[in-house]
Amino acid sequence: MKIFKSTILIFFLAATLVACNDTLDLEPEGNTEAADGLNSLEDFQGRWAKLYAGLIIGGQQGGDGGADIQGIDGGFSNYSRLYWKLQELSTDEAIIAWNDGTIKDLHWQNWTPDNEFLAAMFSRLSYQVTLNNAFLRESTDGAIISAGLSGTEADLVRSYRADARFLRALSYYHGLDLFGTLPFTTEENAADGSDLPEYISSVDLFNYIESELLDIIDELPAGSGSEYGRVSEAAAQMLLAKLYLNAEVYTGTARYTDALTYVNAVIAQGYTIDTNLSYASSFLADNDRNGAQSEFIWTLNFDGANTQTFGGTTFLAHATVGGAMDASQYGLDGGWGGIRTTPEFVEIFENEENSADGRENFFTNGQNKSIADVGTFTDGYAIVKFQNINSDGSSTGNDLFVSTDFPVFRLADAYLMYAEIVARGQGGDAATAVGYINTLRERAYGNTNNGITTSDLTLDFILDERAKELHWEAHRRQDLIRFGQFSSNGVWEWKGNVQSGTTTPSFRDLYPIPTTELNLNSNLIQNPGY
Repeated sequence: MKIFKSTILIFFLAATLVACNDTLDLEPEGNTEAADGLNSLEDFQGRWAKLYAGLIIGGQQGGDGGADIQGIDGGFSNYSRLYWKLQELSTDEAIIAWNDGTIKDLHWQNWTPDNEFLAAMFSRLSYQVTLNNAFLRESTDGAIISAGLSGTEADLVRSYRADARFLRALSYYHGLDLFGTLPFTTEENAADGSDLPEYISSVDLFNYIESELLDIIDELPAGSGSEYGRVSEAAAQMLLAKLYLNAEVYTGTARYTDALTYVNAVIAQGYTIDTNLSYASSFLADNDRNGAQSEFIWTLNFDGANTQTFGGTTFLAHATVGGAMDASQYGLDGGWGGIRTTPEFVEIFENEENSADGRENFFTNGQNKSIADVGTFTDGYAIVKFQNINSDGSSTGNDLFVSTDFPVFRLADAYLMYAEIVARGQGGDAATAVGYINTLRERAYGNTNNGITTSDLTLDFILDERAKELHWEAHRRQDLIRFGQFSSNGVWEWKGNVQSGTTTPSFRDLYPIPTTELNLNSNLIQNPGY
């Protein structure tokens, strides 16, 4: 059973949260004391479900209706959709044809603090932090006692508190990665909203995220957990590994040894990769049960019945279909003709669109490799990755809203992180790293004839292998920054708003604090260069 696809429905029945008025008035409205509404386990579960729902759907009514944040459409303001755009459209992996506001500025890397997609992401991150703060205030031992919960029920609600702290740390981590900071609040200092949230430096935010994860890791469900889609000890270990892997970018101090410790901890949890399954199986509508799920450390769960959103994998499946592509072949009612990739990404694959690598998923019929016109969908190869069909080719029963789960963390990433640490000379064992890479390549090629040796473990190889394996999973911008290839190095079509591409100033490794936020909160400090 896909946890939360039904639990999210409890949220719609039990939670009394409404859209905020502005980015500083993010507190959920309605009563927060147990005596005024949280009188049963179901009441607490409704609040808890919203913590996950906020990552998956955009609003309060049936999905994206009754948007959580104002000033942007509920579908556009979807957390996962916004995060994907900021991590992918700014890179060589993705470019979009649409003219929605300033969306093209993301790929052109000429965004300003007035970009509405940056403002929406900043608001969404702050809103998610606020939701988790509110739940932590609502689920104290005093509230549990007041609600009269039994011992088993009380323990369950207490376990939800660890989820809330993880999810809050996740949003702070995303804020650190994208903006360098977020307005800082916890359940203790944001109870009445009377004071402006404080500014916190990147180093201090890094330290807070680290301390939270270390504190809760033993409180989360042990190992890989027992409920598909719920965060677990392994998810916290993976987030710590990601934090440490990028520590030099965030704080100026490398933490590769710590990253290796937690990568090894994740790998030891027993996740597996079935090399008899195709790479594509991980991105189909039954990826929760077709065998691919054995690799998933944590997923955002979608289905056409209970998560009817225009973000998430509904966005990723529809927006990538256009031109001569037959939408029904991918389980869709139609394509939105938006997202393609650049020729530079195509060229990462040996033999390009004719590669024997099963991770090469370009649609080329009627598509031009080069992008003469950004607004023309047939300029640029399309990518067929997230599909709304089952492994046997059958339909999901809903061709508008997609049922494919999005893997936030999976074992392949942990394998590649291990190999990167080895390639950087920061620990680990080269033979082990080669074994991990060759497992991925065996699945990709369907045989063992395309393995590598230790001499292949260079940083350039690892960066390319990460692109092949993890493309369109919201890792590319972070990877390019860590490898020094995002802004002042690295060129691809239409970067810098010229077709041939150009470098951009290094301050663009961070997005700006949105103007709307600076106007609302005088404590915030704009990032350098903006």
